[in-house]
Amino acid sequence: MADVLRFRDDAAADEPAVSLDAFLDQTNAVSVRIEAGDDVRRLAPVLDRLRLVEIDFPKFRDGRGFSSASILREMGYTGEIKATGDVLVDLIFFMRRCGFDSFAPNVPLDPADAEAALNRYPYVYQHAADAEVPIWQLRHPELANG
Repeated sequence: MADVLRFRDDAAADEPAVSLDAFLDQTNAVSVRIEAGDDVRRLAPVLDRLRLVEIDFPKFRDGRGFSSASILREMGYTGEIKATGDVLVDLIFFMRRCGFDSFAPNVPLDPADAEAALNRYPYVYQHAADAEVPIWQLRHPELANG
């Protein structure tokens, strides 16, 4: 079992993540923890100093973290986004599509189960934060620019 699954080649941030308010009050913090209900758009002016954004999932059925990751990627954030808390293996495919690239769940994920979940669907149906090309665009490339 793995405690953290990480899909990045760079070195992991070693500074502890602080709350959003604490991060915004400090000038030397590089890791922030986003709780359910925090507005990640508040990070827009300081994206350049961020190395790690931890997004907590207090309950697996609370999907606000998916939106937070997507918003960060849409704002241009390229650093690490880590899902923490009640992260279930059957959701990590969708979390990866939203921009998560590491996972530190309360209950460790079996790497084989995670690999199976990540490779379960060979095609996607819409654009997302990842680089996957939707199946409609593969079938009809002439429609991609129109």
